[in-house]
Parts: sequence; structure tokens; C-alpha cells
Amino acid sequence: MDARKILTCLFATLLLALQARASGEFTIEVKPGEFTIERALQEAREIKRLHMGSDPILQLQPGTYRLTQPIIIRPEDKWLTMEAKGDVVITGGVQITGWRKQGKLWVADVPEWNGRPLEFRQMWVNGRKAVRARDVEDFEQMHRILSMDKAKETLYVPAAAVRKILHAPHAEMVLHEMWCIANLRIKGIKVEGDSAAVTFHNPESHVHFMHPWPSPMVNTDGHNSAFYLTNAKELLDQPGEWYLDAKEQKLYYMPLSGEDLRTAEVEVPALETLLKVEGTPDRPVSNVTIKGVTFRHGTWLRPSLQGHAPLQAGMYMIEAYKLKPLMRRPNGDHNLDNQGWVGRPAAAVEVNCAEDVCFEHCTFEHCASTALDYHTFTQGGYIKGCTFRDIGGSAILAGTFGSEAHEAHIPYRPTDQRVLCSDLLVKDNIIDDAANEDWGCVGIGAGYVRGIRIEHNEISNVSYTGISLGWGWNQQTCAMSDNMVRGNLIHHYARHMYDTAGIYTLGAQPHTFIEENVVRDIFTPGYVHDPEHWFYLYTDEGSSYITVRNNWTPTEKYLKNSCGPGNTWENNGSQVADSIRLAAGITRNQH
Repeated sequence: MDARKILTCLFATLLLALQARASGEFTIEVKPGEFTIERALQEAREIKRLHMGSDPILQLQPGTYRLTQPIIIRPEDKWLTMEAKGDVVITGGVQITGWRKQGKLWVADVPEWNGRPLEFRQMWVNGRKAVRARDVEDFEQMHRILSMDKAKETLYVPAAAVRKILHAPHAEMVLHEMWCIANLRIKGIKVEGDSAAVTFHNPESHVHFMHPWPSPMVNTDGHNSAFYLTNAKELLDQPGEWYLDAKEQKLYYMPLSGEDLRTAEVEVPALETLLKVEGTPDRPVSNVTIKGVTFRHGTWLRPSLQGHAPLQAGMYMIEAYKLKPLMRRPNGDHNLDNQGWVGRPAAAVEVNCAEDVCFEHCTFEHCASTALDYHTFTQGGYIKGCTFRDIGGSAILAGTFGSEAHEAHIPYRPTDQRVLCSDLLVKDNIIDDAANEDWGCVGIGAGYVRGIRIEHNEISNVSYTGISLGWGWNQQTCAMSDNMVRGNLIHHYARHMYDTAGIYTLGAQPHTFIEENVVRDIFTPGYVHDPEHWFYLYTDEGSSYITVRNNWTPTEKYLKNSCGPGNTWENNGSQVADSIRLAAGITRNQH
């Protein structure tokens, strides 16, 4: 750097310092391609270090900020405000260019990313999500399994279903299992007359066939588990579909009518996590606010690398197996027939070890897994007025669902209560089109939480449940309490999965209230295991000490399954006052 540039930087730093001394805060402007967000955070820390008490404001100027690694907000960044001044996009995506025609297809070379071959499971063309090549265009036309052999870790399917992919090297099966789907990488196919034996790679094969719940359904009045096949060039036969040859690093796309890929904007995701708010239990990040920023194109690679066999709400099983004889449990809980340990899916934005971290009027879109995740050691803060759309997993997750060392059915009672997500406000957010990759995810999922308030959100077009509150499958009191789900509007849910509800609970949660919500308009997919097993409100295993009152639903289609004590149901159904029904959803002037 020459002397003039050095003097310019020193003068700018001195000017900011003088402003900080005068006002108690200082502003740093950030522009795409000129001054990275990471560098701006470093500059802000230096000014704060030299001039104690000054609060930084990072003003992000309009444009697209392309990342090669996550932005990390640290304890040194307390009292930070990061706000968009116009249309600001932070993306983990890579643009694909250099398209050329090849018969009916367009083909492009996929660039390396950060020195390695780029792999991905999603693609967007001019902002529209394209379809990863699959064997059926309409999910109602999915084939169904014929039988299974758990000991041999084999599924038997109609031979006609797999003939196209007999020689496809990396084909996958997406298998419908009651309240989850499993992503299984196919290892081998052996045709035996009218049926075919399909085996799968590990680790997902072993986990999938050992655990009892959820499970592939067989002999259920014609509702054997449905499945579709994907990730084979042989399946690329419909306009709007694409296929990545990861070995050759070539991307193929069959265009819609009138599409010219030479002039289209084609985006694929490369980075799983775009932003991390990361403190420690004893030095949390505190008082950080993110305003008006769009987070886009987070990826999700676990199914490509290890498969994906979830337990519920997107939490994937690391180990799970059936118990013989059953495990006896105290306090009225039924005897347990299985054990399981789960991991947590990736998120585009993660918050850990933080106090009063807030997201206001932000947009999360085109994310392949979870969009926004408040995980462990988080107190206070809010998510207000944000928009979530085209989300592959859950739009919002809050609270731990147990660490990878914690068996899923054991009451969660941590000695250090700070680990809990507590006193988070989730209000006035719009969630539209969530769980479109992992169908078993939810609109808003809260695990072991305390004092969470989920209020006046609108949730629609989700593949499974709208709001899922609690975890643990037992009625013994644990870390959960004092939660509120109020005034939310949930409609057009359960697009793909049943054993569901607009609002669903698990576990003992003293002083928890579910009130003044509206739940209506459920999808009716024909391929679910039990077409009648859906509900507007659903208190599941161990749900205890919960008050459910004044919720408007078209009918009283509710389920109270293996609940514990202390639940109160009052005035739920179509007779609830119009004033409550009309007030549900986003409060006025929030979007």
C-alpha cells in the first residue's frame, strides 16, 4: 500500500473515532467488492478497542455480497447494528455461465469453488427453483415399495420403477415414511422378475433399517410407502429439470419454453452457513441487530455425502435401534421400544452463545436447509417482520433438541441452564414454501425452550407441520416451560406428510399456552400412509401442563396422544369469536 493510501485509511479511522467520541456510536459504510463485511467488522473492533464505549453501525450499501466463507459475529462485536441501505443480498451462491446447446439440453462446465469440485443439490434459473431430475413429475404418480427385509437392509420395489437407473452410478431414492422422508443413496439394484431388490450405502442404510420409527410402511390398505428416484441423467426428461455430473463437473438443464440459458441468471449454492453469531457460554455475543438484509443460497450436502434418515422435524439419526425387552419408564410414561441419538441440520444463519441478538425485516430465501437457527446458550432477542420463502428445511429453529450424546427420550435437565434458548420473541414473520427439500421439516420448530413467544406469524405452504413446540416423548418435567404460541395464522400445511397438525406439541411444558391461533386449509396428498391421520391441533406424547384455548379451526379435529397431566382445553373450534379469528396472523403495518 502506498503512503497516500495509508494516510487516507488513518484519516478515515481518526474521523470515525472522533464521531464515536461525540455520539457514542460510529458508522462504517460497506460496498460490495470494495470493503468486505469481514474487514468492516475488524475495523469496528479496532475503533471500539481504542475508544471504549462506541457502538458500531455497519451500513451495507446496495448490491450482492458473495461469500467464500461465513461471516462471523463475535463477542467483540457487542452493540453492533448491521443494516441494509437498500437492496442488500448476502449469498453463498455461485453463478453458472458459459452455457451451450446440446440437442434438447443446455450444458455448462461447473467451476471449482475454493479449490475443490463444486457439488450441489439445488439450482435456480432467473430466481425460479429448477427441479433436480426425478422419475415422476407429479408426486401423486410415485411408485410404492412392495416389501422390505430389515435384516438384509433391502427394499423390494416394482422392477418397472427402476429400469431407467440400472446403470446410473449415483442415483438416490427419496422414501416417504409417515412423518419423515429418508434420502437413501442407492448402492445396488437386482431385478428379480417383476420386482427389484434395492440396497443402499452406509451410513444411512444401517441407521435406516435398524430404527423402528419412522419406518417404511407395508401392507397398509394400499398405502405402502411411496418413493421417487433422483440424481440420474437417465431421469432428465422434463422441461425445467437439471442434472449435475459431479465427476465430470458438467451441469445439464432441459429448458422451459422460451428459455435461453445464455442470457439467464443461473445460481447454485456453495456455502452452507452464511452468517454465524458465535460466542462462548461465558463470553456471549450481546446486543446485535441485523436489519433489512436478504440471506440467499445456503446449500445442504449431507444427503449427498451420508444420506439422511431423520427422526422428526429434520433431526437426523446418528444411531437408533429397537429395544427387546421394552425399557420401563417412571411416572406414567409408556414402556419404550427404541433408543435414538440425533444430529442437527445445517443452517444458513446460526446463533450460538448470544444475548439479545435480533433480526428485523430480513429476508431468507432459496435456502436448501434451515434458514435461521437459534441453537444453544441464547437468551432474549427477537425475529420480527422477516420473510422466509423457498426454504428446503425448517424456516426457523429454536433451542437444542438434545446434543448428539443425549438420548432422545431422556428428560433434558442440564445443570447449566444457560444452554437453553430462552425468552426469544418470534413475531410478525411470513413463512411461505418451507420444507420443500426435507419434507419432514416444519415452519417453526422449537425444541427444549423456555419462555419462547411465537406470536402473529403467518405460515403457509409447508410440507409438514406449521409450528412444532417441544421435544422428548415423555411427561417428566424437564427444561421446558413458560412458552406461548398465540395469534398465528397457519394454512395450507401438510403438503406432503401426515401424522401432522397446524400446531403440534411434545413433552411436559408447565405454564405453556397455545391460544387465539387460526389453523385451516390442509393439503390432501394421496400418497400418505393414513389419509385420515391429520389434525388442526395435536398434543403428542408426554405433552403436559399446557393450556389450549380460543383457537379457531373449521372443525374440532384434534388429537391428544399419550399425554401427561395438567392439560386444559377450552373453547377451541369454529365457534371462537370473529374478533380472534380476524386478528390472527401478521399485525397491521409490519410488512
